[in-house]
Amino acid sequence: MSGPVANRQTSPHTFGAVEISVVIITLNEERNLARCITSVKQVADEVIVVDSGSRDATLRIAHEHGARVVHRDWTNYGDQKNFANGLATGRYILSLDADEALSEPLRDALLHARTAGLDGAYTMARLTNYCGTWVRHGGWYPDIKLRLFPKGRARWTEAKVHETLEPEPGLRITHLKGDLLHYSFHSVEQHAQQAAHFAHLAAQALHARKKRSGRLQAILSPIARFVQGYILRGGFLDGRAGFTIARISARAKRMKYTELARLNRTRA
Repeated sequence: MSGPVANRQTSPHTFGAVEISVVIITLNEERNLARCITSVKQVADEVIVVDSGSRDATLRIAHEHGARVVHRDWTNYGDQKNFANGLATGRYILSLDADEALSEPLRDALLHARTAGLDGAYTMARLTNYCGTWVRHGGWYPDIKLRLFPKGRARWTEAKVHETLEPEPGLRITHLKGDLLHYSFHSVEQHAQQAAHFAHLAAQALHARKKRSGRLQAILSPIARFVQGYILRGGFLDGRAGFTIARISARAKRMKYTELARLNRTRA
């Protein structure tokens, strides 16, 4: 793994017809978008950005980097991504988040697969950068993601939290070498805020399914989450970042069940 992708200009490839469409959904991604689009220059025949109302330089950056930009009011992650997929004109779709970028080894593996002839869908390992540290333990790596697939043969779920891409049954899956670089959190505060947000969304989803939370669960689940991430999955090997991640994950678990208990009391 070669670390962050350099933002260098590359000559256009000459594959002819539109083979790969890169689709990205955005909201205030001026910090990440240029890096993301630059990393796919040698791979993509087109880049589509679906923006839900950015107030920073996101739209300008997208246009400067040759992306087709479409506005759509926010619904949820899965629905936005499915809408973006529908705009693609390529035979294949590479679905990326704005804070992701192809590493050079992954880009090369993708180019090789394309030259050989794309067949089925493709997974890749995602490597996360947490406040400047590449995190390889604690359950955060290899974090396999399905991101390259034939148009119309995979669909994002529309769960409130952690949408996933579900391929058509029977679709062949191949794993690509190299890492999808994920520049997740630039500060501990950003991570804590997102974890709290997702915890509340998860509690609402459980509440909608008529799940309940007991006091013991709210105490033991956070402890189990910390032990699992920091000790059993080797989070301690990532140093301070590993400890911080495990601590925030445990706190989010407690928030989820505390909020679920509050929602249950409200319903009662």
